[in-house]
Amino acid sequence: MKPVRARVTDAVVFETRRGENKRAMRVVRARRPDRLRWRSAVSVVSAGTGKLRGMDRVRIEEPVREMVLDLDDSVLQREVVLDARRYDVDLDRGEVLPFHSMGDLRRFAFLVGADVGTIMRYVDLPEDFGAPVDTAGCVLVARAMANHHRRRAQRLWLELPDPDAPGQRMRHEQIMADRAQRDAEIARRWDALAHRLLER
Repeated sequence: MKPVRARVTDAVVFETRRGENKRAMRVVRARRPDRLRWRSAVSVVSAGTGKLRGMDRVRIEEPVREMVLDLDDSVLQREVVLDARRYDVDLDRGEVLPFHSMGDLRRFAFLVGADVGTIMRYVDLPEDFGAPVDTAGCVLVARAMANHHRRRAQRLWLELPDPDAPGQRMRHEQIMADRAQRDAEIARRWDALAHRLLER
């Protein structure tokens, strides 16, 4: 038997593993929202909701959505909406994330030096410049690309010898350093795009 006041993440995982999505949702609603465990627990509920269809999904998704829209913390609200989007759960109908058109996305990407074509591989984007884009999906792709390039840069930098050591770098070491610097710059561009998409 699970403890009455188990950590919210443990309690939600316990209920979702038993297929008790409604009880998991009630656990989340009963706890005080915070940016760590509570946010993680909502992600678990969202992951379970994304697998449901029809009225079963609506019965879980709508109460969670209402709960998120009632949050006073705008950053937590935004991040919970983005977490849910990873599991194809829509907790935002324009109330939390800003509206952007395809023209906006192209302009932002051009200004920061990011590639819209990369986003098109993962998110369905309209051809019409005035049509709305999936802001959450675009932000998630931008963040994922930033993390990917940042990790690559860090991996390369860790393989390089101490920069303060005497002597010049060998040619292959300089190539690695240049590539790491290029990846770090690409990561910065994707980060800039994600931040710009979240600005109102």
